[in-house]
Amino acid sequence: MLAQLNDPIIAIATANGRAAIGVVRLSAKNLKEFATQLFNKSLQPRQAHYLLLIDENQNPIDHVLALYFSAPNSYTGEDVLEIQAHGGPVVLQLIVAHCLSVAKNLSERKDRQHLKNLRLASPGEFTERAFHHQKLDLAQAEAVADLIDASTEAAARSASQSLSGAFSKEIHVLLDGMIHLRMLVEATLDFPEEDIDFLEKADAKGQLEKLLQQFKRVLQKSQQGALLREGIRIVIAGQPNAGKSSLLNALAGRELAIVTPIAGTTRDVVTQTIQIEGVPLHILDTAGLREGDSQHVDVVESIGIDRAWEQIAKADAILFLHDLTRRNNAQYLQEDQKILQKMQTTVSPHIAMIHVWNKSDVTTYEKIEPQMKGFQMSAKTGVGLDALRQQILATVGWQSSSSEGLFMARQRHLQALQEAQKHVSQAHDQLHHELPALDLLAEELRLAQNCLSSITGEFTSDDLLGVIFSRFCIGK
Repeated sequence: MLAQLNDPIIAIATANGRAAIGVVRLSAKNLKEFATQLFNKSLQPRQAHYLLLIDENQNPIDHVLALYFSAPNSYTGEDVLEIQAHGGPVVLQLIVAHCLSVAKNLSERKDRQHLKNLRLASPGEFTERAFHHQKLDLAQAEAVADLIDASTEAAARSASQSLSGAFSKEIHVLLDGMIHLRMLVEATLDFPEEDIDFLEKADAKGQLEKLLQQFKRVLQKSQQGALLREGIRIVIAGQPNAGKSSLLNALAGRELAIVTPIAGTTRDVVTQTIQIEGVPLHILDTAGLREGDSQHVDVVESIGIDRAWEQIAKADAILFLHDLTRRNNAQYLQEDQKILQKMQTTVSPHIAMIHVWNKSDVTTYEKIEPQMKGFQMSAKTGVGLDALRQQILATVGWQSSSSEGLFMARQRHLQALQEAQKHVSQAHDQLHHELPALDLLAEELRLAQNCLSSITGEFTSDDLLGVIFSRFCIGK
């Protein structure tokens, strides 16, 4: 895509389907004369013009609102023309076809040769041009897509924060501190004959300590933002008839899964996304697990159990549901232990697990023994459901008190921050050696700087840019 950034581009910028209004967007280095030819009228920049668009045969296409933005005062940094029309797909396609025709005719003139390359834009190409023309950095560009894809109000607010530059500002604060430290180290390396300890004089150790604290704070906020963007994948697991489907229905607030007293009712995975405090939770109800009772499992249920284990392995957290009415059944408790033992060998230790004893509406138990860890609730009546919701958020690391002012973050941002933090920690350790190796110290700081710069796009491969922008919608 990078080789085609000089091409003029056009795309329908609104979603497919019928709507009240649709938008066609163009971006190129010189669109003023094109716009004049298209509408037979000179358009003033940043003003709305209500016009009748007609084709080359003088047939009306639609009454439109045209807005012309001259470079560099536009979204992409180039000349941009936006045409707002009635939102029927046929009308919008006619406008695109007419624009391509006008560009082709204009390109026959020697001074308008660039217009002959007017083509349909690739996904995310308008925003990619904005990035290359320094209208926004890479973190802000990604926030555009995150704002469009936001599934909760909290996620939308966080994406808007990132788009406004809040996340980038935090990264630049870290970068500034790192660059200053690199300058001190390089000065010490370049002028060894000087009787000045630049690092000691500037309190480099204190600056590194402060930088590590800043990293901790930014990482914490980034992790919270990543939860809003990615959501949490939670699998409800347990033996048959523990009340897994009832719990899914209770969390969702409606009847999604079939609930019967018959063991093995759930044969396939049932998924529902809900939100708690703005955090998207992807809840998966799975088939009841059996480890020591395989002779009573038919082929369909066996497939369901296999799928349940597949989902458990991919979970961010597991709600392990126990049946409180069978707490004194030795065979039932033994089966629970077999399932838990299998989880210990097949599931990553990083996956959080919450033990829930269901059916407190049928029976209660004053004290849960150590081997029966967890808490009681009733999926049927909802008693204990609010406590479970809060437990889920706490288990995955959500801090509701920090939700205001969060910025959106992606997994690549977290990885870059964690890698940079690791290099800064190693630089910190090196500086505290009795005889620090300053060349190694400088290298650790350089690597940390590169990690941070990859977040904003100042140090990023073209391949990564291609992947990021290809995931945008067309016209953005």
